[in-house]
Amino acid sequence: PLKMSVPFDDLVTFCYTSRFKETIKFYEEVLGLPLVLDQGRCRIYRVSQNGYLGFCRDTDLPSAQGIIITLVTDDVDGWYDNLIDKGVGFEKSPRHNPDFRIYHCFLKDPNGYLIEFQRFEDPKWPRFSRD
Repeated sequence: PLKMSVPFDDLVTFCYTSRFKETIKFYEEVLGLPLVLDQGRCRIYRVSQNGYLGFCRDTDLPSAQGIIITLVTDDVDGWYDNLIDKGVGFEKSPRHNPDFRIYHCFLKDPNGYLIEFQRFEDPKWPRFSRD
């Protein structure tokens, strides 16, 4: 069963850019955001205790909007099953992505935004104790 008091552990909003180097310099040097995880094609920065911004090279652009809302949870399969039971269609069913060391699935919201349910399998990803 899904834990619903706090349904997700973290939020990552991924933005795709054709100006990757300039974007990285701005967020790291100008804004001073701490780099949490460098995935090569994507870099993830902490903006609050459990909120993150990720910037990726546009060659990986998964949607016309260039934005992915990533809901981080250890129970990707539970969310998938729960939403399938509610009649939600998925773009991709749960699977491992060895390039990014994640387990994830995708659906689109009513606006066409790509929503990703994701579990980080990279030990570098920060994990906080949750109540």
